[in-house]
Amino acid sequence: MKILFDTNIILDVLLLRKPYCGTAAYLLSRVERGDIEGYLCPTTITTIGYLISKVKGAGEARRLIQNLLNIFELTELDKSVFKSACSHKIIDFEDAVLHESARLDHVDGIVTRNGKVFRNASLKIYDPDELLAILKTLT
Repeated sequence: MKILFDTNIILDVLLLRKPYCGTAAYLLSRVERGDIEGYLCPTTITTIGYLISKVKGAGEARRLIQNLLNIFELTELDKSVFKSACSHKIIDFEDAVLHESARLDHVDGIVTRNGKVFRNASLKIYDPDELLAILKTLT
């Protein structure tokens, strides 16, 4: 199962955002174990770098990014992704870029806490608890 993790799921773990960090951390652990092929959009990496450096400093941000790069694959991000996102029915441009990057990389779905903005998605959109329940049935 190839799943793109929305930026908010990663930030839930890195910033220990309650009540979401427990489920998000469990999903990341399933990526580490190889139960999920985890993907991030490259824009997630830059967003995390910026936000984490503001909270925890640039050195810690780079360390955390390196850890993410060790367990996640990155989707492709080129001009065609941005062009496709510009004409997509997903209104939020950042989310349209995430979706199109995942779609063009043949990812099976996206896990996010912000499913409402993905209502025009062609990919399967998972709430973290929904994906957690699916994974528990597979083990």
